[in-house]
Amino acid sequence: MPPVIRDIRTMVTAIILAAGKSERLGAGTDKAFLNLGPKPVVAWSLLAFERCADVDSIVLVVRKDQLVAAKALARMFGISKLAGVVPGGAKRQDSVQAALKSLDVDTRMVVVHDGTRPCVTAATISEVVKLARRNGAAVTGRRIWDTVKLVEKGTTVTRTEDRTKLWTVQTPQAFNVQLIKRAYAEAAKNGVEVADDAAAVEQLGETVRIFETEKPNFKIVTAEDLQIAAAIVLK
Repeated sequence: MPPVIRDIRTMVTAIILAAGKSERLGAGTDKAFLNLGPKPVVAWSLLAFERCADVDSIVLVVRKDQLVAAKALARMFGISKLAGVVPGGAKRQDSVQAALKSLDVDTRMVVVHDGTRPCVTAATISEVVKLARRNGAAVTGRRIWDTVKLVEKGTTVTRTEDRTKLWTVQTPQAFNVQLIKRAYAEAAKNGVEVADDAAAVEQLGETVRIFETEKPNFKIVTAEDLQIAAAIVLK
């Protein structure tokens, strides 16, 4: 087989985050490694990125006590793009920064994804990557159709928000690698904690575009979410 020739101008590395504390599922539970049908939760995301032609390599971020298990899982499911498994930090942004430090020097774009969003598809990943190539930063999101109330204290409604301007944002999120590194360096310097990777980029005043998806792509938080995800991925 001839060697794979990488175009370093466009090399894309995925960062899959699976180092969360899983507090709502109980202390000591690692939801990324819970079974979802015939595969662990995180395996579904790994396989989606493995199948995506727009992704060249994968860095998996897990809890320190799961490093060996994560490597074994990747071998079991034939994840040939896996470039490394790194231990995560105390917070999400610490985990992302740990992965950024481990990137291949040829990486030009990164795609960050929550490993507990198992319904992600290769097609969605490709669309977000393409949008980020044109604009520097892109996220996956959906419009909000429910009426949204702002509640500042207790259960008393402060006001009704204009839902036409509101979206829920998910992962994958894709970025020019120098842009996301600069964004996180600035956040660390200023001691800013961000809700997601795009928020770090927004702090710089840079533009972030949204790819609208109609596909289910929720994050597993509770035991009920596992049941819903199983109904989707196993249908």
